[in-house]
Amino acid sequence: MTSKIPTCATRRTTRYALAAIILSFALPPAPSVAQDVSGPARVSDGDTLNLTGVVVRLYGIDAPELKQTCMRGDSRWACGREAAGKLAALVEGHTVRCEQRDIDDYGRTVAMCRVGRADLSAAIVDAGLAVALSKFTAAYVPNEARARERKLGLWGSEFQMPADYRAANPAARQPPARVSDDPRPATPPSASSAYFRNCKEAWAAGAAPIYRGQPGYRPEMDGDGDGIACEAYRPR
Repeated sequence: MTSKIPTCATRRTTRYALAAIILSFALPPAPSVAQDVSGPARVSDGDTLNLTGVVVRLYGIDAPELKQTCMRGDSRWACGREAAGKLAALVEGHTVRCEQRDIDDYGRTVAMCRVGRADLSAAIVDAGLAVALSKFTAAYVPNEARARERKLGLWGSEFQMPADYRAANPAARQPPARVSDDPRPATPPSASSAYFRNCKEAWAAGAAPIYRGQPGYRPEMDGDGDGIACEAYRPR
């Protein structure tokens, strides 16, 4: 039996393949698609943060849009503002750590975000101020069920699903991710920049409920001392 003598072309191909293998070991591994980001956060609405210039959408939940209102009995309730205020209270003065899960249609990072060990998505759903997006994850479905059973937040009112509200109000759709170099956290300006004599005035101005640290907050209007002023007031 005769053996084949390698041709010049075969030898060149073998050398190239060997060089490619050696090079693959010399190069660092390709970076992962997922990215982690951390830092102080500014709140855009009940499920959106800006971390040192990176716009982050909280994973697995959908909160009312900032201008969205809901109905409690005969009164309109600023559910979008309350969801944003709740998120602001959770991140104020803290480092937020986010682990990317996806990128949405607007180019924003979709991430699971935490303050310490607290999952921000879970906290907003626990308060009844966001719905669980079960088509993306079942992680927050039990949280929603508990809030619904206790009639917390949205579940104690009549409300439109945030996605339906956006569909009916195109102007409310979230814009593409904006990058900002402003690293300041979501801490609102000092209360000295606004003053309300009572909760009726705060509601009439569209400022209530008012969270501790937000413009217009005064302990005198926070009857139960929970850091939320005028949350129980219902304009007649």
